[in-house]
Amino acid sequence: MAIESACIPLPSELIMPLAGWMLVKERGLGAEWLVLAALFGAVGNTAGSLLAYYVGAWGGRPLVAKYGRYVLISHHDLDLADRFFRRWGNLAVFVSRLLPVVRTFVSLPAGVSKMPVWQFTAYTFAGSFPWSLGLAWGGFVLGENWERLRDWMRPADIPILIVATVLVALYVYRHVKRAWGEAPEPQSVEES
Repeated sequence: MAIESACIPLPSELIMPLAGWMLVKERGLGAEWLVLAALFGAVGNTAGSLLAYYVGAWGGRPLVAKYGRYVLISHHDLDLADRFFRRWGNLAVFVSRLLPVVRTFVSLPAGVSKMPVWQFTAYTFAGSFPWSLGLAWGGFVLGENWERLRDWMRPADIPILIVATVLVALYVYRHVKRAWGEAPEPQSVEES
């Protein structure tokens, strides 16, 4: 779970259902033990997320400021991200922890934007716990067929990827248009 949240896409949709089945059901433990499995899953998510957050906080902004123009990230974009995380950061972090794909990568921009770390940690844990609990419960219910849970969740991947692709395309279009747009005419200075 820590690896997934450190921006390495090892899906929790495989890990937590397996925990719900192998560590709880197969050992004859009751469903109440799923809360403990979810707690460990959320702690792992939070630890990995903090690693990615600090990578973004310590190295991300200077690197983006220096080399961002090569990947179409401007200082203006950094300022927009800062404003976004000041206004919506808590909600964005919480909600993203409940979404496949997005949950893996939200920590890095939160760190780059210097979202307050205690808020980031609290909302990461709060969003990771129900996600981990739901996946562990799915594995508990499905038993040996826990892998089918990923099959049930797979249909959500395509709409999320489509939305992400459209957003990336709009972002690239906007930046290319700005870069290739007409330069403003220089104002003439009247000589006296």
